[in-house]
Amino acid sequence: MRFTSEQRLDDGVLEREFTLGEIPGLLWTSGSAPAPLILIGHPGSLHKRLPRLVARARYYAAEHGFAVAAIDAPGHGDRPRSAEDEQTRSDLRRALQAGEPVDEIVDRLLLPLVEGAVPEWRTTLDALLALPEIGGPVGYEGLTAIGIRLALVEPRIAAAVFFGMGFVPGIVREEARQLTLPLQFLLQWDDAGMERQPVLDLFDAFGSQQKTLHANMGGHTGTPWFETEDAARFFGRHLK
Repeated sequence: MRFTSEQRLDDGVLEREFTLGEIPGLLWTSGSAPAPLILIGHPGSLHKRLPRLVARARYYAAEHGFAVAAIDAPGHGDRPRSAEDEQTRSDLRRALQAGEPVDEIVDRLLLPLVEGAVPEWRTTLDALLALPEIGGPVGYEGLTAIGIRLALVEPRIAAAVFFGMGFVPGIVREEARQLTLPLQFLLQWDDAGMERQPVLDLFDAFGSQQKTLHANMGGHTGTPWFETEDAARFFGRHLK
């Protein structure tokens, strides 16, 4: 892991950019060491600098003493996207607009993302836990498809907050039944282009005995801020 820049923000959080091979990432710490760690994934596979992602990360670090890390998944943020990936995204938009079945397209789009991102998260986790300012335990927050697979194969993940999406590959939906860690599942009730029932079915499929569904009115990016505060309390219960 190589740190390429750092700055002390006005809330006292130290923000550092890093690279780990081809993986670009950000790390936020508040100086309380060794701190529990939250891996904060893209709410919709977007850039690690997404303002609402950064706001949540800084809040967890500044107000609750967590170390927080984000990376760009393959084909997202600062990383090149293949022509095949662009075509699949176009196919998904067309199918949604036409009201056609999308399961095959979702598998074609998201399964390679899951299979590429999860090993990179595990490599990043190894490097982060080697830093003296980070001590674990570890939580995950972000895209459901990546989070299910990561939590299943990575025993160091002790709790998770998923952004509820119906777009999850079929094989990963089956894997959700094997999850037993505590989790919170956030659903935006009016998310355009996202049917509610597959999201509710996915929540029902989780094998966890400690699972909570939080449904809020509003569109895809309208998750209210109080859910961030509640997620911090959730991680506090399970990581501290």
